Amino acid sequence: MASIGGAVKDFRQLDLMATADTVVHRLDARAKVLVTLVFILAVVSQGKYELTALFPFFLYPAVIMALGNLPTRHIAGKIVVVLPFALMVGMFNPLFDQTVLVRLGPVGISGGWISFASIMVRATLTVGAALILVGVTGFPAICQALDQLGMPRVFTVQLLFLYRYLFVLTEEGSRTARARELRAFGGKGLGLRSYGPLISHLLLRTWLRAERIHLAMLARGFTGEFHPRRTTRFGAREFLFLAGWSGLFLLFRLVNVSQLLGMIVTGGAG
Repeated sequence: MASIGGAVKDFRQLDLMATADTVVHRLDARAKVLVTLVFILAVVSQGKYELTALFPFFLYPAVIMALGNLPTRHIAGKIVVVLPFALMVGMFNPLFDQTVLVRLGPVGISGGWISFASIMVRATLTVGAALILVGVTGFPAICQALDQLGMPRVFTVQLLFLYRYLFVLTEEGSRTARARELRAFGGKGLGLRSYGPLISHLLLRTWLRAERIHLAMLARGFTGEFHPRRTTRFGAREFLFLAGWSGLFLLFRLVNVSQLLGMIVTGGAG
C-alpha cells in the first residue's frame, strides 16, 4: 500500500508541475490535448514492422519537455513503470513470427523482434506524451478542455472525480495499512486472513469519506461546472501550435524520415 501511495504521490507531482509559467504552460489546454491526440494517432497507426519511422516522433516530447522545463528523469521513471505492460503484450512476437526481414551481416532479425521493438517504442512515445500533457497542462484543465471540445460533461466530471478520489483512496489505504502494522505485534495478524477485514474496512472508510466530501461540495454550491485556475483562450498561438505539430506528425506518418535521411547520407558518402 505504501508503494501504491508513493506512485500516486509521484503522479501528483506532474499536476504540480502544471502550475509553472512557461510558453507551453500558457497555451490553451484544448490545443495541447488535440496535438497529443494527433501525436498518439500518428504513432499507433504505423505498421507493425515500422521501427525506424517511429524515431522522428521523439522530437515532439523532447521539444515540449525542454520548453516546459519538465524533469527528464521524472518522466522517464514514470514511463519505465508502464513498460512491463507493453513487454507482456509483445513478448511472444519473436516466437510466432520468425520470418527474417532484416540481415545485419550474418545475423538475421525476424519480424517478431522488429514488431516487439516497435511495440516498446510506441508505448514509450504514447505514455510519454500523455505524461507530458499532464505536466504542462494539469489534469483538471485537461478535463475542462475535453468538456469544451464536446465530450459529454457527465464523462468529464466523472473522470475528474476519479482522479481526485484516487488520492483520497490511497490516503485512507495508507492509514489503514499503517494501523494494521502498528497493531501486529511480532508479526501476528499480517497474514492473508487480515486482508478481508482490511479491504472491507477500507471500503467503509472511503464510502463515508466520499459522503462527507459530497456534502461539502454541495454546501459550497457545486453544480458540475469547471472552475479553472488559469483562464486561456484559443488564439493565433494555439492555432499555429496545433497546425505546425499536426503537419509535422502527418509528414512523419507518410514519409519514413529516418530512412530518407539514411539514403541521403549514404548517397552523399558514396
